Amino acid sequence: MDKVVASAAEAVADIPDGATLAVGGFGLCGIPSVLIEALLEAGVTDLEAVSNNCGVDDWGLGRLLMEKRLRRMVSSYVGENKEFARQYLSGELEVELTPQGTLAERMRAGGSGIPAFFTATGVGTQVAEGGLPWKYDADGGVEVASPAKEVRVFETAEGEKEFVLERAIVADFGLVRAWKGDRHGNLVYRDSARNFNPLAAMCGRVTLAEVEELVEPGEIEPNDVHTPGVFVQRVVALTPEQAADKRIEKRTVR
Repeated sequence: MDKVVASAAEAVADIPDGATLAVGGFGLCGIPSVLIEALLEAGVTDLEAVSNNCGVDDWGLGRLLMEKRLRRMVSSYVGENKEFARQYLSGELEVELTPQGTLAERMRAGGSGIPAFFTATGVGTQVAEGGLPWKYDADGGVEVASPAKEVRVFETAEGEKEFVLERAIVADFGLVRAWKGDRHGNLVYRDSARNFNPLAAMCGRVTLAEVEELVEPGEIEPNDVHTPGVFVQRVVALTPEQAADKRIEKRTVR
């Protein structure tokens, strides 16, 4: 099945207001920037995004944030984006802060059909006990707080330990960027750009992949595939200019 669509605009055309998006990337590395720009141009709003972070003020998910298109974020990191912090603290944005490894496993579990799992991360903290501020009101009070989660004791090699129940994440759409992809949706990521992309692809009910290089089926060795095409529904081939437009958070020179 040829999953290539003509443009990013066509790929995102059926994403409605209020949708939940799982978005690949870490910082600005491996982010689906072209798909994000297409969403911005489409005018979609009231979105919930599941992603490690929210880009920076003028790139990545930060572009949607600046235009007030996001109502909620599920993420691990607020740094590098002053507008993200400002909207959260002023009560304009709901943010579910999640330990990074837990976020990754919640996304992987969602793509694997596992509804929930127990982890030791967060036991004895507000992550498990509840009370983390998800949304502030205009006066700085907590309007929405995280709920308490189930904690159970399991036998381990070190003896009995407590573990907290975390629920899987399944998003309406997954947005990812790959170094190479074929027309069947098989994807290969390059180096650290792999990051959260395979997980975002797994947990999206409909996954959109922008690829820097489009190849024909059979040109990618099966052992080299990072995301099998079964997880991908639409492929957007980037132009050389789009593929080369990669930004960094902090430029360091000697």
